[in-house]
Amino acid sequence: MANAFSGQLDKATVLAWLLEKDAAKLQSLWRWADEVRAKTVGDQVHLRGLLEVSNYCARQCSYCGIRTGNKSIARYRMTADEIVQAARQAASFGYGTVVLQGGEDFGLTTAWVEDVVRRIKAETDLAITLSLGERFPKELERWRKAGADRYLLRFETSDQRLFDRIHPPLKAALAAGQVESNAPNNVSRWELLTVIRDLGYELGSGVMVGIPGQTWESLADDILWFGKLDLDMIGVGPFIPHPETPLAGAVNSGPDLVTADVETTCKVVALARIVRPDANIPATTALGTVDRVNGRELGLRRGANVIMPNITPLKYRQAYEIYPDKAALNAPTEDEPDTVMELLNQIDRVPGVGQGKRGG
Repeated sequence: MANAFSGQLDKATVLAWLLEKDAAKLQSLWRWADEVRAKTVGDQVHLRGLLEVSNYCARQCSYCGIRTGNKSIARYRMTADEIVQAARQAASFGYGTVVLQGGEDFGLTTAWVEDVVRRIKAETDLAITLSLGERFPKELERWRKAGADRYLLRFETSDQRLFDRIHPPLKAALAAGQVESNAPNNVSRWELLTVIRDLGYELGSGVMVGIPGQTWESLADDILWFGKLDLDMIGVGPFIPHPETPLAGAVNSGPDLVTADVETTCKVVALARIVRPDANIPATTALGTVDRVNGRELGLRRGANVIMPNITPLKYRQAYEIYPDKAALNAPTEDEPDTVMELLNQIDRVPGVGQGKRGG
């Protein structure tokens, strides 16, 4: 296995690292990823305020708690004024970015999102990341022209069979009148990633680790796709199904299937850093949920350079339960500025300055 700085890995090497069990050898992977991180993006950890603007969703994703078929949650949409106020708060905390995340909610109209983006840009110096699911290219274009800087759309898995299992198409919901008829039913997620890049957004994507039926070879392919897509941002988190979903309790077993644990997730974070040396890679909320004590720290020590503190008002945060026991819901103090700074001090890292574009 290569152990010098390199942004190039072949599939055999990626697969070997994913299957590696020897703790001493894995220490060399963690060091390698951290050295690449230090050399390319430095010691700054960029802080991006995560704002969960809506838990309405047209999708029936088989693992997600805000899927349209879950009738046990109270639905909400934040008002434009609430979102702009939260963005001001993010700026006051010294964050460089606000992330507007929601379900695939077509009640968030093109014009409404456009107006919110313009207002945030007029009142703050924040970068704006949108994470609103699959939308029409013409919508994405208008939001980009309004000032949105980044778009996050995870491909989740490059295995089409697995993707179709966890992301049923919108056709059935459209036929049943469950979503608006103008939903982008025929737009491929992979095509949208290209559209997003061509519109001038910084492109964010990523995967889940341990999807039921996911093989190690499939996950190795995913990691290589990070490089092929030339991603600016890479999000990696363990698969955590919500109990009110068809995949509740689903766990992979067997030597050929990927485990949804902290070590495997960190392997993917580390390999993502090596494949895309100057990308922005968060230590995700999901990683912090699986390991409440050390998850984020491990992510940052093994290649990550971003934290996304949750700034969603608590009255809404409890209803954005895409998976159970979210760290930001059950331990909200973990996302307080003082707590985040304490973590950074512990690992000799410093908060990022500015908007944190790719490469630092």
